[in-house]
Amino acid sequence: MEPLFYVMAIMGCADGSANCAEARVEPARYETIQQCQAAMPAALGRNSDIDYPVVSAACRANGQRMVRNKDHRGTQG
Repeated sequence: MEPLFYVMAIMGCADGSANCAEARVEPARYETIQQCQAAMPAALGRNSDIDYPVVSAACRANGQRMVRNKDHRGTQG
């Protein structure tokens, strides 16, 4: 199973930071959300060529995550 990591999405937004759309994803992987957030200023500088009035960034988790399911044995429905 691949470990959890964070990637940075570069977002292009309309005026007022509304109606944002993912324009690119930075190729780097970050071990923590704090590392990803610390890299945002440099990433935004590298991606200033996107043709949107406002360019922003968002860190998001990637990789496989495990979720515990509730045990429904013995219930009828």
